[in-house]
Amino acid sequence: MSKVDCRSRLVEVGTRLFAERGLHGVSIRELSLTAGTSISMVSYCFGGKEGLYAAVLQEQFACFEQIDALQQEGVDPLQLLETYLRWTIQRHRNNPYLLRFYTSELTNPTVFFSSIVAPAISKVIKVLTEVIEGGVQLGVFRTEIHAVNASLALAGMVNYFFLSLLATESLISHSPEQDEQLVQQYLLIFTKGIVK
Repeated sequence: MSKVDCRSRLVEVGTRLFAERGLHGVSIRELSLTAGTSISMVSYCFGGKEGLYAAVLQEQFACFEQIDALQQEGVDPLQLLETYLRWTIQRHRNNPYLLRFYTSELTNPTVFFSSIVAPAISKVIKVLTEVIEGGVQLGVFRTEIHAVNASLALAGMVNYFFLSLLATESLISHSPEQDEQLVQQYLLIFTKGIVK
């Protein structure tokens, strides 16, 4: 196996195992055996288990960089929130382990939280906050809305949908075919509330 193949295989295996058990729940031996490489390859390719974990986190949170494109979608704040919902749903569909790393790092942060995870999350909240503040300035959103709290509420709604998949599978369809309905429902709840 070439170095590139070995590195790629270790990241693939590391993603699954770290997502299931966290950084400290997986040994170098298990990583190398599952990847079909020698133990020394973890150190050779990544400098050790922590280096592999950092590479996995960087790969998982790289998708957050796409948030920059959201602001280039236009100036209509409602349209931007709708775009954000679609982007978040697709992000979770494309990265099935992302929420495990997200919640694990938020509840039991590793040394990589401040350099990899926090900047990615902060960037998303900052962009959402700017969208909501822009909506307030345009008169689309109420002036008493706290933009950061509103951003956290919106992000929390859509993330929790994916976080609670196992607990809610008997209550609602989680099929990708329902994603557009989910976007419209969350946009309606977020912008109009549930009071008649």
